[in-house]
Amino acid sequence: MSNSAPSFVTAPIVYGIKPEGGVRAYQTINKNPVTGERDKNWKTEERQVEIENIRGKENTVTLDTAGFQFFTRPSKHKSFANDEEVEREYYPESAELLKELTGASRVVFFDHTIRRYRPGQKADDPQSRSPVLQAHVDQTMASSIARVHRHLPQTEAPELLKRRFQIVNLWRPIEYPALEWPLALCDYRSVDPKTDVFASALVYPDREGENFIVAYSPNHKWKYVHAMTPDDIVLIKCFDSIQDANVAVFTPHTAFKDPTTPADAPHRQSIELRALVFYD
Repeated sequence: MSNSAPSFVTAPIVYGIKPEGGVRAYQTINKNPVTGERDKNWKTEERQVEIENIRGKENTVTLDTAGFQFFTRPSKHKSFANDEEVEREYYPESAELLKELTGASRVVFFDHTIRRYRPGQKADDPQSRSPVLQAHVDQTMASSIARVHRHLPQTEAPELLKRRFQIVNLWRPIEYPALEWPLALCDYRSVDPKTDVFASALVYPDREGENFIVAYSPNHKWKYVHAMTPDDIVLIKCFDSIQDANVAVFTPHTAFKDPTTPADAPHRQSIELRALVFYD
């Protein structure tokens, strides 16, 4: 399967355009009952970009150089049928896996998303959430620090924030190879964090989060691994408290429409776990 895949594909990536006048960007989580869309004050643009298939060259990217890293690690848990089962069975094995792969001393999962693309079904159904077609980063520095305070005891959070911590997304296909709507990741070495992203408030009914929307740059180098299987995972760095030029801080990523996807490919299913990752 992987041998016949091209080294590069050209596909559209949806980028964001920062709102004018210095106003803070925002997007609502709940949909507007009139429009059926999530309200936001920033626009999008579609750009045709070249995306490199690094199947067989996975060692050219690491969590600290590019912001993401691929591994082959079969999961004991296979069904991903419901959230309780995932938390009971998949969380513990994934925590051990993350510790092994990163050298972290502590892993705290704060949410997960199961995506099962089913045309015609509502994209926000918890069991069939569609792939996200928007270049983005899950967290900003402010929202990452807020996550530590939100998910760890207040007696521990201040000490944990003094040491290195990350937010890492562990992404895995479910049941079939991810031929449809594969995941594209942007090499952090090609990103200018000052100009290529802008913070956008995520407005929930009862609180606010914040993520980064990615603005277009011709320098971006997008990568993917063709036909990732359920035994394959990618670790996606959403944040790193080390903020120097030597370490990748985050990873822009998005699903994309691969022009080589066979017409009869099964609909994409995947799971992503988001973890606070702490180091001694």
